[in-house]
Amino acid sequence: MKRSHFLKTAAGASLFFAGTPIVAFNSYPQEDPQLDKDLVRTFVGKAHSDMDTVQGLLEEHPTLLNAAHDWKFGDFETALGAASHVGHKELASYLLDAGAQANIFTAALFGRMEIVKPMLDAFPATLHAKGPHGFTLLHHAEKGGEDAAEVLDYLVQLGATEKKIALY
Repeated sequence: MKRSHFLKTAAGASLFFAGTPIVAFNSYPQEDPQLDKDLVRTFVGKAHSDMDTVQGLLEEHPTLLNAAHDWKFGDFETALGAASHVGHKELASYLLDAGAQANIFTAALFGRMEIVKPMLDAFPATLHAKGPHGFTLLHHAEKGGEDAAEVLDYLVQLGATEKKIALY
């Protein structure tokens, strides 16, 4: 339901007390349109391998940076998630430098033990978390190669065994 329609209904009207707004919905700027789903799918898809296209699309549409494509069945993926699970460190670094939202999967790819260890200490179940397409932390650390060897060993020591977990 759009905000303007909500405010015209009884539910929306109940947000006012003696004519004074309790929540000032109308003070928010007009909503921008959602990103085009095909554009997001293209951007995320190209982030698996095509640095030039990703750079061009991001220059033209900066709001794509943290956009996630829904591949269905709860499989959401950002460009950073795509670059990370295929081990494309150059593209992942470019996205991080542009301000992409970093996560533990990307930290595992880059072998960032100072991030991975405290995250797993705080949230142990994350050891078996599914990233895009069901790829685990173990998979990301393997894709990190030599740079991620310490993280890989640590994950195995904690009991990580699966590289991919079925999404459905």
